[in-house]
Amino acid sequence: MNLADIETFLTVVNTKSVTQTAKMLFLTQPTVTHRLNSLEAELGFPLMIRKKGCKQVELTERGLDFIPVAERWVSLWKETQNLSGAEDRVPLSIGCTDSMNVVLLAPLYEGFLKTKPQVNLTVHTHQSRELYGLLANHDIDLAFVYHNLPYKNIRSDKIFEERLYLAQTDEPAVSKPVVRMNELDTSKEIFMSWDDNYQIWRGICAGGVYRPRVSVDTVAMLDRLWSQPDHWVIAPESVIAELSRRRRLYVSEIESAPPNRSVYKIKRQAPKLASHRVVALFESAVEEYLGDLKFPIKIGEVFGGRD
Repeated sequence: MNLADIETFLTVVNTKSVTQTAKMLFLTQPTVTHRLNSLEAELGFPLMIRKKGCKQVELTERGLDFIPVAERWVSLWKETQNLSGAEDRVPLSIGCTDSMNVVLLAPLYEGFLKTKPQVNLTVHTHQSRELYGLLANHDIDLAFVYHNLPYKNIRSDKIFEERLYLAQTDEPAVSKPVVRMNELDTSKEIFMSWDDNYQIWRGICAGGVYRPRVSVDTVAMLDRLWSQPDHWVIAPESVIAELSRRRRLYVSEIESAPPNRSVYKIKRQAPKLASHRVVALFESAVEEYLGDLKFPIKIGEVFGGRD
């Protein structure tokens, strides 16, 4: 079987569209159709149900059964490529969002590499939805995301959750341990959408669709743009703890607080055989690390920075 044909089939499975598959793979639609026809001819059975005027692709029963086979085939091919020159090194590829990599898992990576010198670690930073695609395409072994999405042949488990707080500078506009949202000047907010539930909650607080004056998508940019004494942010406790290492903060709880932010571990139902053991070791390290994790946050008083 041809790798390009199988990857084209798996992309069609995810997009449910020949047109979208062609765009994603930078191919023409006739090329996509030719690859699918070639694969069906080699297999000896149809994978797709052809219906005139129907834009969405529908798989046959055998096409559905072939999905895990195709995924294993791609996985084995990539593992074979990794064998050349690998010697005794064990590759491990992890995917995470920006804030999770920077404020949650960076110390874990350091500790894991010290105790597992044989591991070659690659860390990818992407949005949660992108990580599902990378995992499905066998580009990473394991990922940690903030969205629990229904994705075929990917298992999702909640492994951690954390509260969100209001963080102000050491000259807070509202110096109270518990603050109502209507006490805050929204023009001074530096907004970051931590997950879908938070975005919905923030819109409810604003009485509709919320359009912040300043919106960022990385913790580094949040820190960089937080330049005025009257600026404020709402952030998970892990992010606040990280920010407090460089600046003095006044942290408050929020009345009618936003929902906790959950972390999900996602992995394929049929993982790579070559990396199965090292993935299991890393999962165990993550569980132990998150179980012991505590954030030194003080409510209703100034802390951090020069403390």
